[in-house]
Amino acid sequence: MNRTIVATARLNLMIDRICHQLIENHGDFSETCLVGIQPRGIYFGNRIHQRLVELGFTELQYGKLDVTFHRDDFRRRDTILVPHPIVMPFSVEHKRVIFLDDVLYSGRTINAALNAIQHYGRPNQIELAVLIDRRFNRDVPIAPDYVGMTVDTIDEAYVKVKWAEEHGKDEVILMPQK
Repeated sequence: MNRTIVATARLNLMIDRICHQLIENHGDFSETCLVGIQPRGIYFGNRIHQRLVELGFTELQYGKLDVTFHRDDFRRRDTILVPHPIVMPFSVEHKRVIFLDDVLYSGRTINAALNAIQHYGRPNQIELAVLIDRRFNRDVPIAPDYVGMTVDTIDEAYVKVKWAEEHGKDEVILMPQK
């Protein structure tokens, strides 16, 4: 049975808190850019970017990176993979890059993003902000710098973030494995 673990109001508070942490660590963002990881990380990225713009950071660079063909498992799928549009209208050369993704679980997506970002320059630093950190069962030793919430579950459970733009309302649900 699915269980809601984060509703809209709390999700918005988590986003707001992460934005304020980013402001504390990055100041005016003149040397920083945000990069949402396709496909689901862009909803989180859009929200973070939107909130930072509302807080006065109107010149903030924000891109959307697809990592489909940088994943170590892309040839192991039965279906044909279709990449998402990449929107990176800037170089990351000598910048501080903040990757934005909805759920960090195995670390494989972020590992792929580390490979993919190299096509856009060599950043000085890369940080990771996630809405949900499932800190157990990492395949790759990756840890987030900014976390909305940590969810410790058994292997069989699945954490899904639903966004109003796609699902009609914001919530994080815990689902048993099917």
